[in-house]
Amino acid sequence: MNFNLFGKKKTTSATKAPPPSTSTSKPVRSRGKDPASTIVTLREQLAQQDKRIVLLEKRIVTCVAEAKEKMAKKDKRGAMFSLKRKKMYEAEIEKIENTKITIETQVIALESAVQNKETVTAMQQANNAMKDVRKENDVEAVDDLMDNIKEELDTAAEISNAISQPVDPYAYDDDELLAELNQLEEDDLEAELLKPTPAEAAALNLPTVPDNKLPAQQEAEDEEAALKALEAEMEAMAA
Repeated sequence: MNFNLFGKKKTTSATKAPPPSTSTSKPVRSRGKDPASTIVTLREQLAQQDKRIVLLEKRIVTCVAEAKEKMAKKDKRGAMFSLKRKKMYEAEIEKIENTKITIETQVIALESAVQNKETVTAMQQANNAMKDVRKENDVEAVDDLMDNIKEELDTAAEISNAISQPVDPYAYDDDELLAELNQLEEDDLEAELLKPTPAEAAALNLPTVPDNKLPAQQEAEDEEAALKALEAEMEAMAA
């Protein structure tokens, strides 16, 4: 045992553990991709969305065919289930279309941001060049140089204002669209009027078209009418 000068037993202090680290190091944030890679990724996503729409459209066609087949077999319950699947696929296509619009908007905005960045860099280089020119000139040319700089700055400001003007790529004139629609209707009417009359067709010795419908065509029309009646009944039940 160890004793001190006063006869008391020395107490051996236990080894103290090092204090816990109080450093609050922040997690390193990963840097995003460069704009060009991001634009490529977004366009790939657009392509994937288009492929999914094609797949869903094929499934819709299959559902309609199944509904017609089950209606022909008097399986009303099965036909209703096929129509429910069809409407589910149609709703999914609508969601994908909205997603595509969002992605395309991001692509346009990102491309615009990249272009603005390049423009600002070019303007900064031009400004530095003007400073170097001013340093190389003597005192007598300062006044002339300042006038030129003012002109250059005014031009750069006009360009900057022109670039910063908002552009809406989806803005269309309703009157122009309505005029185009009316023109299409007039073209259809004109084409209908230009069709030959039965007398003119007989004068051309054209073969007559039978009035009676073929059995297969009549059966397809009956199935289509039954399918529409079933859809109307489902909508009435849902309401």
